[in-house]
Amino acid sequence: MKTKHGFLLLGYFSLFLISASAQDEAKAIQAIIEKETFSFQNVDHKTWEDSWLKVPYAYWSYSDSTGTSFVQGWDAINKSFEAYFKTQVANRQIDVARKGSAISIERKWGEIRIYKTGAYVQYIQKVKDGLIDRDETSQIRFLEKKDGKWKIVYVGIIAKYPAE
Repeated sequence: MKTKHGFLLLGYFSLFLISASAQDEAKAIQAIIEKETFSFQNVDHKTWEDSWLKVPYAYWSYSDSTGTSFVQGWDAINKSFEAYFKTQVANRQIDVARKGSAISIERKWGEIRIYKTGAYVQYIQKVKDGLIDRDETSQIRFLEKKDGKWKIVYVGIIAKYPAE
C-alpha cells in the first residue's frame, strides 16, 4: 500500500513541477512581448531588435481601417522599421511614439500555447497615451526559444473596426 501512495505522491509532485514550469515559460513569453511593444513605443531600436529572432521566415503584418501591410524576413522587417526608429522622437507631440508615464498598454491575454521550443500567443491590446485615441487590436505572436531565450518570429495585428 505504501508503494501505491508513493507513486501517487510522485505523480502529483511531477504534475506540480510541470505546471510551475509552464507558468514560468508563459511569464517569460509575456515579458518578451511586453518588452518588444514598449521598446517600439519608446523608440528603442536596440531593445526592439533584441526581441526578435533574426531568421528569414520572420513575419510582421498589420491591418486597420487605413490599410494593410506585411513584411517577410528579418532583414526586410528591420529595414522596413529603420525609418521609424530614425525619425520618431519619443515625447514629441506629433510623433506616433510616446515615452514616459503617460503611456499605458492594456492587454487581455488570451491563449498561450507552448510546444517545446515554440509558442503561440493571442491577446487583445489597447495603447493609451492621453493624446491619441489608438485602435484596439487583436494580436497574434509566434515565438521560438533559442539559446534559452524566447524571441518573436511572427507578429499579426488586426485593428478592431469600426472602433467603438
